[in-house]
Amino acid sequence: MNEPRLQARTLFLLAYLVFALLPIYWMVNMSFRTNEEILSSFSLFPQHFTWENYRTIFTDESWYSGYINSLIYVAINTVISIAVALPAAYAFSRYSFLGDKHLFFWLLTNRMTPPAVFLLPFFQLYTTVGLMDTHIAVALAHMLFNVPLAVWILEGFMSGIPREIDETASIDGYSFPRFFLTLFLPLIKAGVGVAAFFCFMFSWVELLLARTLTSVNAKPIVATMTRTVSASGMDWATLAAAGVLTIVPGAIVIWFVRNYIAKGFAMGRV
Repeated sequence: MNEPRLQARTLFLLAYLVFALLPIYWMVNMSFRTNEEILSSFSLFPQHFTWENYRTIFTDESWYSGYINSLIYVAINTVISIAVALPAAYAFSRYSFLGDKHLFFWLLTNRMTPPAVFLLPFFQLYTTVGLMDTHIAVALAHMLFNVPLAVWILEGFMSGIPREIDETASIDGYSFPRFFLTLFLPLIKAGVGVAAFFCFMFSWVELLLARTLTSVNAKPIVATMTRTVSASGMDWATLAAAGVLTIVPGAIVIWFVRNYIAKGFAMGRV
C-alpha cells in the first residue's frame, strides 16, 4: 500500500522538478546559440555551440557595468537595511510602548505597497537633492521595502531568545552595545542570514525603481536587459546569456544561507 503511494509521490516530485527547471535549462540552451539558430530551429541542444554571447557581456561595458552597478547598490542596501532593522526588531521584541502593534503593522503595509506608488515621490526628491543616477539612490529607495521585511523576520528570531539572557548580561556588567554584539547577535545569526537573503533578492530583481532612478552611471543589469532591442530586432542570445549570469549571484547567496533559511522555515518566520 505504501509502495504505490511512494512511487506516485516520487513521480510527482520528478515532474515538478522538470517543470521548474525547464525554463532555466532553455535559457542556458539559448545562451550558447546564435540568434539565427534560435529563430530558425527548435532543438534541445545547440547545433552550433558558441561562447560569443558571454564574450559580448564580459567585453561590452554597457553589459558588465550593469552587473557591477547592481552588486554595489544591492550590497549597500542589504548592509544598511540590516543595520537599521536590528535595533528596531530588538525594540519590538523586548519592549511594549504606545502604538507598538500599530507601528509594526504600518511597517508591514509599506512592504506590501507596490513600488510604483512611491516612484514619483522618489523621482522628485532625488532630482531636487541631486541623487538621481547614483547607487545610494536605489539603495535608499529599496530600504522602504526591505527594512519592514527584515524587522519582521528578525523580531521573530529575537522573540525566541529568553529575556533572562538580557538580564543576566546586565547583572554581569555588560554594556548594551557589548551585550548585543558579543552575546545576542551570535544567537540570532540565522535570522540575520535569512533577513539579508530576502533583502538581497528583492533589491537584485526589482526593476521599476532601479530603472527609473538611474540612467547611465548606476544603471543596473535588470534595466540593461530590457533595452536589447536594436534595428535588427531582439538580441535573444545575448539576453539569454545575461539571464544566466543574473541567476548566479542569487544562487551563490542561497548556497551560503541555505541552512539559515531552513531554520527560518522551521521557526515560522519565512
